[in-house]
Amino acid sequence: MHDLHPPKGTVGITSDGLNLAGICILFVDDDPDACALARRIFEEHKTKVFIALSAREGLDILRDQRPDIIVSDIGMPDQDGYELMRQIRKLPEKEGGAIPAIALTAFARPEDRKQAFSVGYQKHLAKPVEPHELLTAIATLASTSRKRPDA
Repeated sequence: MHDLHPPKGTVGITSDGLNLAGICILFVDDDPDACALARRIFEEHKTKVFIALSAREGLDILRDQRPDIIVSDIGMPDQDGYELMRQIRKLPEKEGGAIPAIALTAFARPEDRKQAFSVGYQKHLAKPVEPHELLTAIATLASTSRKRPDA
């Protein structure tokens, strides 16, 4: 089973009223199937998406691309999503240290949610997540971050 899954009877989600055109997303997950599905969903919404299969790869992309939003799995080998976010939050803001981020994880207990927020994620979504829920969270964070004077 995939961690992201389209609603039954829906091939693409394009008529949901969300306008994500032009948003740049960094999606970090060690599951290639989840990454492929995320790419398809994000591209259907006219976003620019960068896929990283590890925290290290995500940091490299962040340094080169400066996405608007980061969506990261927590449970990854070598370096988990908590450590990834700790490293990102140590960066100066102009180098991506303040980019809004969503934890997308199977770790869904209240203490997992609290830990995600404590390391710098703004949203915590439990897997499996409906695409509309993820897209709405992205739209919310993107609109909030674009209202900041420094964004």
